[in-house]
Amino acid sequence: MMTTRPPAVAGMFYPADATQLRHDVETYLSSASSPRIAPKAIIVPHAGYIYSGPIAASAYASLKLVHDKIRHVILLGPAHHVPFIGLAAPSVSSFTTPLGDITINQHQLKQLERLPQVIINDAAHEREHSLEVQLPFLQIMLDEFDLLPLAVGDADMDAVAEVLNLAWGNDDTLIVISSDLSHFHDYTTAQNMDQNTSRAIEQLQPENIHYDMACGRNPVNGLLTLARKKGLTASTLDLRNSGDTAGTRDRVVGYGAYVFH
Repeated sequence: MMTTRPPAVAGMFYPADATQLRHDVETYLSSASSPRIAPKAIIVPHAGYIYSGPIAASAYASLKLVHDKIRHVILLGPAHHVPFIGLAAPSVSSFTTPLGDITINQHQLKQLERLPQVIINDAAHEREHSLEVQLPFLQIMLDEFDLLPLAVGDADMDAVAEVLNLAWGNDDTLIVISSDLSHFHDYTTAQNMDQNTSRAIEQLQPENIHYDMACGRNPVNGLLTLARKKGLTASTLDLRNSGDTAGTRDRVVGYGAYVFH
């Protein structure tokens, strides 16, 4: 039985060479403005770095303020390859990237396993990129941290919110939600759709984010549900699409970066 989950999309979504990977991520971060907001949670995109890396960096740059304080990261993203009900955690003890290993928070996982919607499902993680592409940014921006990665399948906003609430922690815990926005519309249509999604995120209105507005709508809506109950504020840091970064404008994917505090 494997003790670590090895990289599945290194060399495809981001460089497999550690030196090149660090250079690329640091370049994205150096080009991003650093908001003077200490985040409790962020929403970031998960496409290949040439497409969404600059947008993701806009949110990760906010971690400069808390790089030495964050010790625990709760990472949720949509499951793209394996259908299941609930939220899936891995059985391994660590996740590996070209930059090294990240320890899984087993104590926190045992707490979450008490909830019926949390299951152990390694197949859900084996090829999943929505979680993996966030890890190098976290490794570069934070000093020392452990990880609780959850792939989100068929789960409603209340089920996700319950998990996040149990894992919420204190100022040493960061929530990261991985989601792209609209998919494969023309540039203008995508801009309009993504602006509506951003408005719903800023206003903490999960009921206004529908199936085709965000591939990670289940974890996003769970965060919005809990953020509204906890009185958090959400801000848009960046909103672009693949037509702005590295693609054509006839079929684009939308990317947004958001911070909650």
